[in-house]
Amino acid sequence: MELEKMSELEFVIKTAIKTKQSLGVLVEMPGFESAELIINPVENLEKKLSYYKDTYDDNLQHKHAKGIKIIGYTFC
Repeated sequence: MELEKMSELEFVIKTAIKTKQSLGVLVEMPGFESAELIINPVENLEKKLSYYKDTYDDNLQHKHAKGIKIIGYTFC
């Protein structure tokens, strides 16, 4: 599923925690043909949410690395 805003990612992470599901996050990076899928175990999601909020802006673009962006998710 696609993501466009931090508020959407926050909702998805909270849903995954509630339903005890791991979460896959799709990250687009310059120079790569396909997005990278990062799997976050449910046990890590609370801390990962803080990390994502600190590292990505409201449009899910990396604050310190131009071109890196969260574009989607999947429940695992």
